[in-house]
Amino acid sequence: MTVSSKEAATKTVDVDGTPFAYRELGAGPGVPLVFLHHFTAVLDDWDPAVVDGLAAERQVILVDLRGVGASGGTTPDSVEAMADDAVAFIDALGLATVDLLGFSLGGMVAQIIAQQRPDLVRRMILAGTSPAGGPGPAGAGSLLQDAIQQATSKGRHPKHFLFFSPTPTSQAAADAFLTRLDERTEDRDTPASNETIGAQLTALAKWETGTSPVGLAHVQQPTLVINGDDDAMLPTINSFHLAELLPNAKLSVYPDSGHGALFQHHDLFVQQVGAFLRD
Repeated sequence: MTVSSKEAATKTVDVDGTPFAYRELGAGPGVPLVFLHHFTAVLDDWDPAVVDGLAAERQVILVDLRGVGASGGTTPDSVEAMADDAVAFIDALGLATVDLLGFSLGGMVAQIIAQQRPDLVRRMILAGTSPAGGPGPAGAGSLLQDAIQQATSKGRHPKHFLFFSPTPTSQAAADAFLTRLDERTEDRDTPASNETIGAQLTALAKWETGTSPVGLAHVQQPTLVINGDDDAMLPTINSFHLAELLPNAKLSVYPDSGHGALFQHHDLFVQQVGAFLRD
């Protein structure tokens, strides 16, 4: 019987003396696909429609990096250190080659992994993210605070404002997405702590003020870059820049959607990613 994302057991693996929480599901002959979280996210923040859709034909692995959710240790305050932890996790699972799906902050982590460990990465999907030096990451804290204030005053969830466009269609997609996130009722992950969120904010600010991402010109892995046409968190122009900087990239921009375009257009996203990984 196939295990769904709402049923997949939360496991831990020792990574240099620290337990990292993760879930794995799906099977198939393809290279495992490792999911890398967005800012403030834990295992339960991945859309079941995306996880289960991609797990239908390959092994997928979701992980809380150091200090995040149920994982031990202290969250580092740089993307580079997060990438080191991700590589150590992959090595701890004994995986020689993986594909990476990095969303937002996770997409930044994926970029560093591809540059530092090209032998480890076969293909990448970079969703709603930016190259180093791109605009947006440093403002994540104020955007989050503003979204929380709006959500409180309007009786909505902050992700209505952070991940989705204000149009009726996009807001209806937000409602459906949030309903899917609540499908898992047992063995739910620990929410991100204030310490983790603070460290991630520092990492995002460093990323925006970082030097030009010249290293991306040497990344030869095929890469699929995806975003919505109105990303309020990491402006969509960043995705165009990524597609220009990476020598072997394809760009897909989804209509009437924002930062969470992969969740709003989950059927299309699963279809495109599946085809990209099979190519």
